[in-house]
Amino acid sequence: MLRGMTSASSFRAAPALDGQVIAVTSADQGYGRTISAALARAGASVVLVGGNSETLAAAASTLELAGGTAVPIKADVGVPLDWLSAQTRILEIFGALHGIVHLADKRAHTNFTMLSEAEWMELFNCNVKSSVGIAQIVRRRLGGTWLTIVGPHLDERGLQVHPQRGAIRGLVEHAQDEELRINLVLPGRASTGEEALDRPLADAVLALATPALLHLRGTVLEVPLPPAPRVRAPDPALLL
Repeated sequence: MLRGMTSASSFRAAPALDGQVIAVTSADQGYGRTISAALARAGASVVLVGGNSETLAAAASTLELAGGTAVPIKADVGVPLDWLSAQTRILEIFGALHGIVHLADKRAHTNFTMLSEAEWMELFNCNVKSSVGIAQIVRRRLGGTWLTIVGPHLDERGLQVHPQRGAIRGLVEHAQDEELRINLVLPGRASTGEEALDRPLADAVLALATPALLHLRGTVLEVPLPPAPRVRAPDPALLL
């Protein structure tokens, strides 16, 4: 069970991943933060990968202060050379990369009818192209490294989500043809930013990372989550 990051002892409570080096993309926001914390609590050395140096450093500092091991690396994983550079840096620091958790769950901000070509290409690059690129580079250089993809949320509406989810699912289900271990986790909704509410997703990712389940590949897990809290509109009378 995940607990709040209150003390170093919480990280020593569940050493199921001691000795593992695991990279998490988009680790400074949303599900990436919750998953990174769960992996660190389980004893893994966590590499926080993302596009913002400041927020990555802040997230890594939080994990380090609580007793975990975390290293921030800035990279745009939608660009293969960026991911290759990040992967090389990880090997320089730790000498190994046992697993990768890739957040491929960027959502559209407009409905299908109004979705522009630029928005569609951004979704495709962030979710599909990045997943294929990471898998390809892992296959070339680190055949034993597992990959867990967090895919588009199940509550997302719009026709554009189906070709993305379908492409990622196809990659996962046929990855064994290239001797790759890839699994897919589909959250029931978008992240709330609250660890307690997002915990079931982190638990699923953590379970796939444990040695007992390393034989699983091509698995697609749908993870139900408690509803996000409703935000009440402010009372106009209180604003006077």
